[in-house]
Formats: sequence, structure tokens, C-alpha cells
Amino acid sequence: MKNIPYLVVGILFGIIFVKAEVISWFRIQEMFRLQSFHMYGVIGSAVATGMLSVFIIKKFNIKTLSGEKIEIQPKTFKKGQIYGGLLFGLGWAITGACPGPLFAQIGTGVTVIIITLLSAIVGTWCYGYFKDKLPE
Repeated sequence: MKNIPYLVVGILFGIIFVKAEVISWFRIQEMFRLQSFHMYGVIGSAVATGMLSVFIIKKFNIKTLSGEKIEIQPKTFKKGQIYGGLLFGLGWAITGACPGPLFAQIGTGVTVIIITLLSAIVGTWCYGYFKDKLPE
């Protein structure tokens, strides 16, 4: 029962994805073909919101709901991030789906995305298995 609020928020988030056409493979293909600003606008808005949120958290020393201090760890650049980003983008362009909206796509009846979901799970498992052997 304690997870019901998370389920409700997840469902609402999925509805917003569908209404904003963020899960549309057509919109994703338009983005990768540089034919439409729609997805760039959505992604840019998300990045701006994230940047503003982190700025506000740091500036006003905002705490979690349970009163804990929020600590944002510094990130170091590794060349493996370039390889991962290219692989992620290639998969996104080919399938028309990124991991975020996979379940929303399946929920709208695009059941072929189950293959993409299974591939994402296998890819995650492979990453975990080979992580120590991958370039940094």
C-alpha cells in the first residue's frame, strides 16, 4: 500500500508522455532527421528544469521531505560515456524508443516495443556483467 502514490505518479507521468507525444516513434524519427523542433523543445525544457532545480537546491540548501541534506556528488568525465552515449543514441534512433517511455508505449498498445524492453534489459545485464572490463 505504501507504493500506491508512486504507481499513481507513474501513471500520470505516462499519460503526460502520451499527450505530449514524447513516446511517438514518429516524433522521435522527426528529431533524428532534424525535421521538427518538438522533441528538442521537450528535452531542452527538461534540461532547463533540472538545472534550475539543482541551482535552487544548492542556493537555498533545500532538504528532503524527511529532513536529510541533499548532496550532489561531483561527476568526472570518462571516455566510456562517449561510447555509451553513441550506443544509446543509435538504439534510440533505430527503435524510436528510449528507456523512459517504454512502458507508456506498451500501455498504448504498441506491443512491438516489448522487444525493445527485453533488449534494454539484456543490455543492462550485459553492462553489469562487463562493467569492469569496459574502457573508462
